[in-house]
Amino acid sequence: MLASTPEELLQRIAETFSAHDVEGAVALYEPNAILIHQPGQVVTGTEAIRKALGGLLGVRPQFSLKVNKAFQAGDIALIFSDWSISATDPDGNAVEMAGQGSDVARRQSDGSWLMVVDNPWGGEHGFI
Repeated sequence: MLASTPEELLQRIAETFSAHDVEGAVALYEPNAILIHQPGQVVTGTEAIRKALGGLLGVRPQFSLKVNKAFQAGDIALIFSDWSISATDPDGNAVEMAGQGSDVARRQSDGSWLMVVDNPWGGEHGFI
């Protein structure tokens, strides 16, 4: 599931989230990528991202994402998006989250794009 553009990368991530596919999602990140899992909580690398996404996708959320704009400079892209998640936690409580992401992706040697910095809280908490 390669992404040929930065915008397509975010769409692929949204697809894997909607399918609750942790491994598919993790495959869209560079090995040393970072994820701002919650405001102020940064995880680095494949295993930490797998664990963070496993917790999120484990509650089987409904996920939507809209790419607003991507700025590309050579093999690096800055992508802005709006997203929302709705789910039910293990206690049966409704969970609703939304935010504005600011993400950094890099073109790989095969022409595909992978996530380097995933900051879903970029709009609200741009600096952690």
